[in-house]
Amino acid sequence: MTSQTSSTPLQVCRDCGGGAPADAHFCPQCTKILVLSRHGDYFSFMGLARRLNLEAAELEQKFRALSRQFHPDYFYNASPAQRRASLERSSYLNDAYRTLRNPASRLEYLLKIEGLAPKTAQEASRQVPPALLEEVFALNEELDEIRDLRTGGAPEAEWKARLERARQPIEKKRAEHEAQLQELAARFDAVGAGEERRAILEALRDRFLERNYITNLLAGIERELNS
Repeated sequence: MTSQTSSTPLQVCRDCGGGAPADAHFCPQCTKILVLSRHGDYFSFMGLARRLNLEAAELEQKFRALSRQFHPDYFYNASPAQRRASLERSSYLNDAYRTLRNPASRLEYLLKIEGLAPKTAQEASRQVPPALLEEVFALNEELDEIRDLRTGGAPEAEWKARLERARQPIEKKRAEHEAQLQELAARFDAVGAGEERRAILEALRDRFLERNYITNLLAGIERELNS
């Protein structure tokens, strides 16, 4: 648990009125479980630094330790407010663990709390490079032609071969993006605050949005192959 500083937002214990850091789970004065604060985030809630490369074993250990502390069974005879607080923290912990254990949702969440996640689908599409959008249009045209082949009675081997050829450059691009995301994630974890950190986050956002497009393209090809 992080130490309290003058810059750390405070929460007030509803049992004793004492102050506690925003990422504290129990009141330092009366030791009662605290009502969930509106401040903080999944990382600070679980006692983790804002990093993109997290050790699965550490994340699991923190989740299990906090699960035991918040479990509603321990608050069966507590006041209604204490029982409600344990339920809120248990639910929030489950959401945090589910989000942070997956690298893709972890990145998406980090972008959100850093103020860089697109707010709408339209905003997301505007941030995708035009060159990638051109590939989307080209692939869609190819898929239309392949559908025409199928409905026209072309042999299955012929249109499936075209689908496989259409998938290869998209698979290559996905591998390139995964490598770029891993490199940027390592750079983000290595730098402190400042302009460089912001630039890395913006690059991560762009790669993340592109990867979503690429994933959708491959899913479309897969649906055609399996239909």
